[in-house]
Amino acid sequence: MRKIKILPMILILSYLLAAGGGVLAAEQSAIDPPPTLESAAAVIIDEATGRVLYELNGGEQRYPASLTKVMTVLLAVEAVERGEASLDDSVTAGTEAQQGMVADGSTAGIQAGETMTLRDLMYCAMLGSANEACNIIAVHIAGSLDSFVQDMNERAEALGCADTHFANTHGLPDSSHYTTARDFAVITREAMSHELFFEISSTVNYTVPATNLSSERRLSNSNGLINPECQIYPGNYYEYARAGKTGHTSDAGYCLASLAERDNVRLICVVLGGQMLANGDGYKYTNFTDSRALYTWVFNNFSMQEVLSATELVTGVTVNLAEDGGQAILRPESAVSALVPNKGFNPATLERDIVIFSEQTGEGLTAPIAAGSVLGEVTLSLDGVELGSANLVTGGTIELARSEYMKQEIAGFFSNIWVILIIVLLVAAVALYIFSVVRYRKLHRRHLESVAAAKERAAQRRESGSYAAVPPEEEEKTAVLAGSLRSSASRPAVHATGELEKTTVLAGDKPPAAPRYTKPLHSERPAAPERREPPAPRPPQERGAAAPRDNRARRDYFEEFFRNNGQGPKKD
Repeated sequence: MRKIKILPMILILSYLLAAGGGVLAAEQSAIDPPPTLESAAAVIIDEATGRVLYELNGGEQRYPASLTKVMTVLLAVEAVERGEASLDDSVTAGTEAQQGMVADGSTAGIQAGETMTLRDLMYCAMLGSANEACNIIAVHIAGSLDSFVQDMNERAEALGCADTHFANTHGLPDSSHYTTARDFAVITREAMSHELFFEISSTVNYTVPATNLSSERRLSNSNGLINPECQIYPGNYYEYARAGKTGHTSDAGYCLASLAERDNVRLICVVLGGQMLANGDGYKYTNFTDSRALYTWVFNNFSMQEVLSATELVTGVTVNLAEDGGQAILRPESAVSALVPNKGFNPATLERDIVIFSEQTGEGLTAPIAAGSVLGEVTLSLDGVELGSANLVTGGTIELARSEYMKQEIAGFFSNIWVILIIVLLVAAVALYIFSVVRYRKLHRRHLESVAAAKERAAQRRESGSYAAVPPEEEEKTAVLAGSLRSSASRPAVHATGELEKTTVLAGDKPPAAPRYTKPLHSERPAAPERREPPAPRPPQERGAAAPRDNRARRDYFEEFFRNNGQGPKKD
């Protein structure tokens, strides 16, 4: 239980330390103000996250000029990656190559009927900014210019560029052909994420082999930031620039989409509506000067900093059957770093989205759990833009609580439907047995009470001279004995006496006094008494009732017989 009490204290302490760090950072001076730009619109973003670090009129719709070729070559690169085209495809230019061209437009001099590889066409479009090369690529990839332009707009929409619309493949002026600095930064970021596109746009010089209609062509990248020998825009080389594309028309002004990298920080900058301004003996192009100013400002005032430590205790999660209250403390599996201002930044202002996987699936966590097990994820965001994320892992092993485990196992056993059914049957059997025993004892007690009452009534009758009814089987025995006594009346006295004694004993009366032997009154043998059949057994409900009169007469006869020593009743 001690860990549960310490956990809130640790979390509160961590929060206070973070807040305290924010206060200290807030006391420092803020970052340098952004540079003053001379172009119409500009935006610079973090390439890793897409977060806008600074923008000027970033949502203003403007002509992109030849920056359009970034989208054209991007679609060609994606077609190659999908296997729908190959860099070594041999492509012959058709009449569509010159569709929509203008006299002063940039070109590589590709003629209808000329054949070259798709790779060479893509270098002509990016380095030489050849308008006709874009048309040839479009027909080869999509089959027609219209189909390809439709694909360009669908791709922009998929990237979330709601303020962008393309009317052609190259960017020559058209009222329905426009974008914004913010939208085109998104398009450039997507293009630079493809290795093939980055390779082409970062190439300074390229040679197109001779074709069926032309000798070899030597191409030089028009992006003065990466080409120190650029003839079109000299004097704009920037040592941290890595790739990009230029664009210019009288309506669009001077445009530039580029990528620069320093200290593992990659930035993308888009400038639209730049100007050509007199600068001493020459000219300066604000699309280049503004881009360099924005790159320098960000590199000097922003850096990759750790915004979430790998040792920070982020949250706790309930674990079933765990010791010490069932709490698992989660920390990041790795530290999270992000591009943030060097001064005045408070990490506590970052939004944290914590996801516990078991809560998403609806399945609870159960101990034991090994140390370092991934149980969730934390995502850090700033102004709605995700800066980074890390898995949440257990700081230590979550041990199993044996007592809780036994409770759960027992509860699980008795929750089984078959176990419940067996228990119900056993309870019912025991209840039935108890009921039977109670009923038996009750009936047995009643029987004993009735027997005792019968004996008491019999004793009372004997004392009062009356007799209780004799059961049928006893009457039958008495009748048989009476018959045998009558038949033995003519036998010698000694035998009669013995039979009388037996009869007396069987009859249940006291033995009479010793008999006297007298001479019979008549010499002839006395007639045997009339034999009577024993009465039929009475029904059980009549048992215990008063004896019938013939039974009572029979009893009187035998008593008289016994008194007269077996010679029958005396006659008056």
